[in-house]
Amino acid sequence: MKLGFIGTGNMASAIMGGIIKKQIISADEMIGADLFAPGREKVKSQFKIHVTDSNKEVVEKAEVIVLSVKPQFYEDVIHEIRDDIRDNQIVITIAPGKTLAWLAEQFGKNVKIVRTMPNTPAMVGEGMTAACPNEYMTEEETAYVCTLLESFGRVEIVPERLMDTVVSVSGSSPAYVFMLIEAMADAAVSGGMPRPKAYQFAAQAVLGSAKMVLETGKHPGELKDMVCSPAGTTIEAVRVLEELGFRSAVFEAMKVCEEMSKGM
Repeated sequence: MKLGFIGTGNMASAIMGGIIKKQIISADEMIGADLFAPGREKVKSQFKIHVTDSNKEVVEKAEVIVLSVKPQFYEDVIHEIRDDIRDNQIVITIAPGKTLAWLAEQFGKNVKIVRTMPNTPAMVGEGMTAACPNEYMTEEETAYVCTLLESFGRVEIVPERLMDTVVSVSGSSPAYVFMLIEAMADAAVSGGMPRPKAYQFAAQAVLGSAKMVLETGKHPGELKDMVCSPAGTTIEAVRVLEELGFRSAVFEAMKVCEEMSKGM
């Protein structure tokens, strides 16, 4: 097997789906372990990968291993598999707060590790993932891992000191954006728009706005100014958002998220 997963939840599914869709690794060369039988049977049915209830079997068979369990289970899982990890295997982690130093301490030996922080839009091929390899990864190995991660969105190599910031700016931020879309849709419904259409208008506005930032290279403030006509509707809406502390609320929420990540 080329790729193994310990944990087969939503993020693991997003990674599997992207890699299979881009034909980087075939489903027949993947294996996933999960103690929760319905979880592993779901990915077996959806992606046609091999599944097992044994974490050790994944380590025995796979070249690259994704630790896709929740952060609170990392210590137990690593202690279970660390004696079976081989020198030539690569371990990809996706847990906030679990530093390379902490991971090295848990494994108790030299292991090739790439610490990553993806986000849930990976499930629709629009993820944003930060990656940070440890000192045992070669450039070629890191490039290969980035190829896997690019199958479900964008990837950037970042220094580890920024990983907690990544959690707040992309890892958790889809929740903030969903709240924005929901609030916009609620307001549209109050104006008489049917709810399904309100979600469509709000979501497409967010999608298009994000695409303008990425594709034009213009500063978000400049793009905002392009929408704000003199004495128009938009500048009045912006004034109210500023009055109610819109930017400050987002800023403070992200700082709390960053601090929480550091303590995990």
